[in-house]
Amino acid sequence: MPEITHRRSLLVLGICCLSLFIVGVDGTIVNVALPTIGRGLNASVSGLQWIVDGYTMVLASLVMSAGAAADRFGRRRVFQVGLITFTVSSALCSTAPSLGWLITFRVLQAVGGSMLNPVAVSIISDVFKDRARRAWAIAVWVSVFGVSMALGPVLGGLLAGTVGWRGIFWVNVPVGLIAIALAARFIPESRALVNRRPDPVAQVLVIVVLASLIYAIIEGPHTDWSGARIRGLFLVSVVAFAALFLWELRRDEPMIDPRYFRRLPFTGAILTGLCGFGSLGGFLFLATIYLQDVRGLSALDAGLHMLPAAAAMAVCPLPASRLAARYGLRLPLTLGGTSLTLSMIAMSRLTASSSNAHLFVAFMLFGIGLGMIDGQISTAAVSAMPSSQAGLAAGIASASRQMGQALGVAVSGSILNANLNGLVRTTFVQASRPAWLVLTGCGAVVLLLGIAATRTRSPHVTAVLAVPNADPPPAKPRAQPKPEPQPRLQAQPRLQAQPGLPAQPELETLPDLATLPEWEPQLQPVTHAPPAPWAPEDQEPPREPAWIPRYLVGQLPGYLAPEPRDRDRDRDRDPFTVARGDQAYYRRLRRAADEQEQE
Repeated sequence: MPEITHRRSLLVLGICCLSLFIVGVDGTIVNVALPTIGRGLNASVSGLQWIVDGYTMVLASLVMSAGAAADRFGRRRVFQVGLITFTVSSALCSTAPSLGWLITFRVLQAVGGSMLNPVAVSIISDVFKDRARRAWAIAVWVSVFGVSMALGPVLGGLLAGTVGWRGIFWVNVPVGLIAIALAARFIPESRALVNRRPDPVAQVLVIVVLASLIYAIIEGPHTDWSGARIRGLFLVSVVAFAALFLWELRRDEPMIDPRYFRRLPFTGAILTGLCGFGSLGGFLFLATIYLQDVRGLSALDAGLHMLPAAAAMAVCPLPASRLAARYGLRLPLTLGGTSLTLSMIAMSRLTASSSNAHLFVAFMLFGIGLGMIDGQISTAAVSAMPSSQAGLAAGIASASRQMGQALGVAVSGSILNANLNGLVRTTFVQASRPAWLVLTGCGAVVLLLGIAATRTRSPHVTAVLAVPNADPPPAKPRAQPKPEPQPRLQAQPRLQAQPGLPAQPELETLPDLATLPEWEPQLQPVTHAPPAPWAPEDQEPPREPAWIPRYLVGQLPGYLAPEPRDRDRDRDRDPFTVARGDQAYYRRLRRAADEQEQE
């Protein structure tokens, strides 16, 4: 690929930011318009739940496999297909004649959205070769997500209150068309050097787990929790999860390796994403119904009431990252968990005539809490793993956010449905109180995980966060004792030539060591170069971390494949290492890189 100019690389970054913006906005913009959609399409509470969860559930299920498809078929091609699918489905959502068609088009939207975020990471990593510039580019790209989530409720209320609920989907169409045209013009085509094998079985099992679980939670209040269909769906979800766990343990190239979760900080980060964004999904779902159906506000006024939360969500990530860099991850996560807990307690005490000051404080606390933990979820996940596995750790953390939001809407709506015994306007406050208490528990879990699963000192992973293959900062060399002074060497006197004898050669005069500058030992870090492609078969390669995301494999030479499974051998062994069984894959990867450099 020819060298890309600085201006073109910035254009590529802007295109990728546009894709993330429309995906992030679409995840929250619909929530404010849910009461308006319900009145327009005569939808029940469970139907409103499916409008949100049909999008987030599919997006969380497909986000990992879409990156692998981009590595195989071309990143620009898959990125353009995702943009076209997302834009067309957004236009179809605005023309949906019924609730069923709207949910179908939302699912199609999620299919297109799953092709944007992971592929955009790969495109940015391929365009920005320098590690420092790549770190800056991905940091800018990630910050757009927080801004888009914050703008979603306000923009949704503005559009729904002026042009109707169908207008919330129109905003994606012009942005998508601009991104499609710019992507075809400026984004270069790229592929992985070596394609990893797809894992369709794991992908199907992930979809079965999430679909059966969320369907059972949403539809349980309408039928019977003890009915055969609901119990059967819960059983299917458990069996599919167990099958996914066993299947991935036996795979040489798993989509999600279960051994990743042996580390408490990483598991804590994923649970924080589930609980934190579960509170986001439940908060937006319940708060919009309260503001519009209980207090009688318009969609525009409801969006303006959420402005304090949106502003706090957009502002707090920056000070949270500074606190994490100075004091460690524990401080921002505990502050965020405390704010979320206090906010949910305040929301559980709402009445139909609660003051605006009460709402302002509750919404502001919620925005501060989510803003504090949002960026730190990926930080905690990545800092808990080796640097070569940073991409997959960040990908799983991103999927946990979508899963948490889907589960938050499903659980809070299910509790609301089970307790509604009349009109929403008159019974919502009492019916929603148990749901607010469940969301309070989510905030408390975030607080406890921030204390128990993090460390107080700074992880120092700024470069690792943004660069999937970044190396950790080098350790400072130890101070060596000064060498003892050597005795001075005196110059030998020159011998006089004797008559009749040949002249003796002049001896070199040695310098006085006292006049020389003091010698200080220079320590060089010991590095292990990877074996050459022509290394003999019996040569043992260096052991190093090697489990990386499917959508980032092969971007740079040096990535390895996971170690072949041997259950008896793996019992007393570090699972995050590579040994002799991966030499063939490693040499093949090195040869592909060398051939590309020669071309």
